[in-house]
Amino acid sequence: MHLLEFYIYNDFSATAFYFNMKKEKDKNQGKLFVVATPIGNLDDLSPRALNVLAKVDFIACEDTRVTKKIMFAFGLNKELVSFHQHSQLQKIDQITNRLKAGQKAALLTDAGTPAISDPGSQLIKELLKENIEIMPIPGPSALTTLWSVAGIDGHYFLFLGFPPHKKGREKFFQEVLASKYPVIIYESPHRIFKALESLSDRELVVGRELTKLHETIYRGSGREIKEILESDRNNQKGEFTILVKI
Repeated sequence: MHLLEFYIYNDFSATAFYFNMKKEKDKNQGKLFVVATPIGNLDDLSPRALNVLAKVDFIACEDTRVTKKIMFAFGLNKELVSFHQHSQLQKIDQITNRLKAGQKAALLTDAGTPAISDPGSQLIKELLKENIEIMPIPGPSALTTLWSVAGIDGHYFLFLGFPPHKKGREKFFQEVLASKYPVIIYESPHRIFKALESLSDRELVVGRELTKLHETIYRGSGREIKEILESDRNNQKGEFTILVKI
């Protein structure tokens, strides 16, 4: 073997050894996949998300009853670990320890993308402190779904999540009305009328049951949309996403 051939051979051998070692290390390293799931229509679950859910060791989810429906629909059988806003730090420690031991997990919210107005952000924050790898698996979100059909020119909007239930609610809507950008918020069917009253004179785009069978998108002032919802009880069901125009 010539000298040049010797160096080339050894260089490639070292490179192959490095990548094999890295591959072995990655295989033994814990990882959290932040998986977006459908906000209504199960056909919106991406092939990549389905592949990840099939391969992880367990799934941390907001409500195991909701996630079981997804598991059943796609023929999956995985260990489900509940993780929600009332979870104690002990639950975070349990998930962290399993990932540090080399297991791989998926984080799911009830619908849409985890950590957006969702307690999953708390878990991610703690896992980052432990240098655990976190990989996003993007997909549906009520936030971007409504924005995509709003018909608004511009590149900016302000997302404020759910309004406070009681304390700070009035101040919250004052800030919404004062915003120089369009604002997107979420609201439950129990408080949708109060929200529309606070936004009665503003032009809105309101999405109800987005991507589901009874998906409805309302356009008009808060007062006009409130009247439409009051006219039929069926209009009051489901989760609401509200875009406030400027």
